[in-house]
Amino acid sequence: MSFSIAGKTAIVTGAANGIGLAIARHMVDKGANVMFADMDEDRLEQEVGEEARREGPVRMFAGDLREKLTIANLLSATVDAFDRVDILVNASRQFSLSDPLDPEKDCVESLIDQNLMTALRLSQMTARRMIARAGKDRTEDEGEAPMIGAIINLSSLAATRTQAGLLGYSISCAAVEQMTRSLAVALAPKGIRVNAVAFGSVMSASLQAALRDESDWRGVIEGGTPLGRIASADEVAEAVHFLASDASAFMTGQILTVDGGRGLVDAVAAPAH
Repeated sequence: MSFSIAGKTAIVTGAANGIGLAIARHMVDKGANVMFADMDEDRLEQEVGEEARREGPVRMFAGDLREKLTIANLLSATVDAFDRVDILVNASRQFSLSDPLDPEKDCVESLIDQNLMTALRLSQMTARRMIARAGKDRTEDEGEAPMIGAIINLSSLAATRTQAGLLGYSISCAAVEQMTRSLAVALAPKGIRVNAVAFGSVMSASLQAALRDESDWRGVIEGGTPLGRIASADEVAEAVHFLASDASAFMTGQILTVDGGRGLVDAVAAPAH
């Protein structure tokens, strides 16, 4: 069983800050080549611009991945830089509170587009690249096709435990989890594993901002989490690393929960995270 991802090439979306940045950094630290992808070009430049201009394992790509042409350009840029794609991490996620009684504020359509459809399109196009590359590398006398790639999606406890204010976010996360299962079944014969990490409260930039505005939420969240604390982004990155590595070679279609036990008890009353 090997946890090594050294020498592999990963695309990580949402990599300009927060959890996506932690995942991308972690993979670089473990020896992978990583394309940091995000819509926020200024933040990407701030975080990895200097590294991306040097010969080495880091590249960056800025663009709106809701557009199919942008996805195609991201894949081409990754292959041009590193010759292949082995790992895709769909870490780009949008979070918004909803008003289920106000059609102008229910956020369902925008969250489905960002959190589900962008990940689905990118997964489909990346899988086709992985399959095409494997076909070129494989010789006729080889036997059964090996595993050629891993796709990891990010989800949330909101997929199964929700509140009125999480209408759009919960729907999008539940859809991501079912997409994970469906793609896992479809892509398994091609040698591509598809899994997801669902997490509870993680000390991301958005949660830090929320706690500044609502300081009492920290106690509520920690009190509702059996392990009694909020996770770090690095702990999510470790779970993603496991799913990207051969250590999880017989896992596909699984939702790996990283929540400190919160999903086992009554829902936390803080609606934002």
